[in-house]
Amino acid sequence: MIADLDWNALLLIAVGFVAGIVNTIAGGGTLLTLPTLIFLGLPPALANGTNRVAIFFQTISATAGFKSKGVADFPFSLYCGISALFGALIGAQIAIEISGDLFKKILSVVMIFVVLMIAFTPKLKPNNISAKTTGWHLWISILSFFFIGIYGGFLNAGIGLVILVFLPYFNKMSLVRSNASKVAIVSIYTLGALIVFALNDSINWVYGLVLSIGNISGAWLASRWSVAKGDVLVRRAMMIVVTALAIRLWFF
Repeated sequence: MIADLDWNALLLIAVGFVAGIVNTIAGGGTLLTLPTLIFLGLPPALANGTNRVAIFFQTISATAGFKSKGVADFPFSLYCGISALFGALIGAQIAIEISGDLFKKILSVVMIFVVLMIAFTPKLKPNNISAKTTGWHLWISILSFFFIGIYGGFLNAGIGLVILVFLPYFNKMSLVRSNASKVAIVSIYTLGALIVFALNDSINWVYGLVLSIGNISGAWLASRWSVAKGDVLVRRAMMIVVTALAIRLWFF
């Protein structure tokens, strides 16, 4: 029994480390951590809530990492994060109420969809245009992040990719600035989702905190150092792993 716990802890830390890097570079780390928690025996709703512990600490770590390098976007991130938090409260409650089998089917479909996003979304390039984070751009962003928050509270898988499409194209942010805003916004709305899951006793705190060790380490590393050379490798590895996990969830 103790040996099983040790191996589970090592697996969670290793998967969390990779997920922390992937989430901070772009997004999709939840597509690794959430199925892993389910495969370790947690019911889907419990796995979903447990995963939020790691996401919360990971995004705090990444935000601190970006800030230590002088990259932050407040109060824009705060406004969008608060809006997303209200959406996340709704999404998390939906996640708790649906059946486990339905949740696994939805997760499987989302995973395949995100693989297609990874495969066919062109690699974004940094731009030199001034970011648009005030006026009507701010208000539309606040409204948009309310709906992004609903999905984030419900599942969160692939949310980073969605945000990294929205911010550069609509708010004209560079990728570095978009990533910094992304992790700050996710940290805020994840707190709301985490509270909902905790109040419904849908968190395994031991697994969540162990997973957080890996997530925090990966996020700190990725937020402070350039990982551009590994982007292609990460994308390809993610496509293979996530496709295999999606098939496993759908059929077994």
